[in-house]
Amino acid sequence: MEKKIIITALILGMISIILGAFGAHALKKVLQPEQLTSFETGVRYQMYHALFLLFIATTNMIALKEKAVVFYLALVGVILFSGSIYLLSTSAISGLKLRFIGPVTPLGGLLLIGSWAYLLYALLLKNNN
Repeated sequence: MEKKIIITALILGMISIILGAFGAHALKKVLQPEQLTSFETGVRYQMYHALFLLFIATTNMIALKEKAVVFYLALVGVILFSGSIYLLSTSAISGLKLRFIGPVTPLGGLLLIGSWAYLLYALLLKNNN
């Protein structure tokens, strides 16, 4: 499981850097400032959670089962949160009508919060160390 989490974290981090550079250079010319800011928020949260997953993979403070729960909450959260932000903020240039995706962003945010909350739970309540 740790290797899977590390590989996923590295992929998320790499994609975050690529999208950040794409936003700073290519999208800066075609997006409105508020759209670019929104896109950058998606990139930032994706990187935060890539780093978070690296921590999860390398810590021995929680059991493998808890690592798996945190991993899946964070991964699905990043996909829904950052992914929906990327799609919504670039919809003007893609021509796609994606307003219906709007409710997905807070759901992804809740999953991200849930990953941190579950880690706290696992550390405080399950591992009375």
